Amino acid sequence: MRMTRTQAITFLLNNPAGYAKLVGFDKLTELHNGWIKDMITGKKDATLQAHRLSYKTTCVSLSLALSVILLPKHKLMFLRKTDNDVKEVIRQVQNILQNPRTNQFVRAIYGTDLKLPVQSVTEITTNLSLDVRGTSQLVGMGIGSSLTGKHFDRIYTDDVVNLKDRQSKAERDRTKMVYQELQNIKNRGGRIYNTGTPWHKDDAFTLMPEPRKYDCYSTGIIPEEELDELRSRMLPSLFAANYELKHIASEDVIFTTPNTGESPAMAEQGVCHIDAAYGGEDYTAFTIVKKREGKYYVFGKLWHRHIDECLDEIIELRQSFRAGRISCENNADKGYLRKELVRRGERVNGYHESMNKYFKITSYLKFAWQDIYFVLGTDNAYIDQICDYNEHAEHDDAPDSLASLIRELYGKADRERTLLWV
Repeated sequence: MRMTRTQAITFLLNNPAGYAKLVGFDKLTELHNGWIKDMITGKKDATLQAHRLSYKTTCVSLSLALSVILLPKHKLMFLRKTDNDVKEVIRQVQNILQNPRTNQFVRAIYGTDLKLPVQSVTEITTNLSLDVRGTSQLVGMGIGSSLTGKHFDRIYTDDVVNLKDRQSKAERDRTKMVYQELQNIKNRGGRIYNTGTPWHKDDAFTLMPEPRKYDCYSTGIIPEEELDELRSRMLPSLFAANYELKHIASEDVIFTTPNTGESPAMAEQGVCHIDAAYGGEDYTAFTIVKKREGKYYVFGKLWHRHIDECLDEIIELRQSFRAGRISCENNADKGYLRKELVRRGERVNGYHESMNKYFKITSYLKFAWQDIYFVLGTDNAYIDQICDYNEHAEHDDAPDSLASLIRELYGKADRERTLLWV
């Protein structure tokens, strides 16, 4: 593909979606073409709210890559919620820049091959702009990073507001404080471009320019039958936030009528989990789950007792179901339960739990609920505690235990379909 300098620049500026197809992104449409053009050429601060699965982060990645090429003297910043989220996008930008088709455009514009003398999990600098001060062309940061002393011409924020902001006022305040600081590190004449989805009526989007909104009905990207499935597997408030871009009150009823009455044999040879109580009002929950052809067969037991008073029965139940290892978290007891189970000859997976409990239950367990079948012998109290669960529930031991195992047994296809990974 031979091009003059003018042809190359014109093509990249006017048809970025066409460029995207050349480097492997073949699902972008004329809608995305407009998004990317505005991200690259716009002058004022702006906000784009688009539903999940709308390819908005892909558009941001392409915009960053094209800005590195077309605006080599500009200093770019990319901000996301966590450092790991940043690394994923910076890696994608590197892949775009290293694509042979990209190099053809660079050669046509600059008469040289594109090289990346600086490329790390958070920074990129090309040979098109080697700053004598050593400042990278593109810097990626999580909102917990220090912004002191930094200055950028263009700042891109993507999903800096997420479920944590919905659940925690402290998190909303932290995100707002970071966003306000961005105005201080934006160079004169610079720009902040925000992308994401709303989570709370008082989240950081209230500080951003009035957004252009693209909900799941206006883009036509997601087929109606797929939307119906997503809606059935999510809380109405989460579907409204992520796909309809609106806020509705949290619902009290999360889990509808359970599937029950399956043979206990269907849960045999499964894996186990203990949510232990150490006194007070908490319950000890024991769960066995066997995944068969995409369905989860569950045996659950609930005791309003200290874990030490339940261990003998738990081990007997595990043996009677010929189940495998037992998982339990180490947070509360510093590994006491894991050590005691090992002492008794059990195979144990001790882990540190870092995920918000409500998030875990309302994403993993809610997503799989239609495919969960409780076997005969499961305590009615265990099932009732799950069906009675809501954001303000007094007890959550059974849903927490079952959600932990569902998370452990999720397959790749499940992850790609549920809220956590879109």
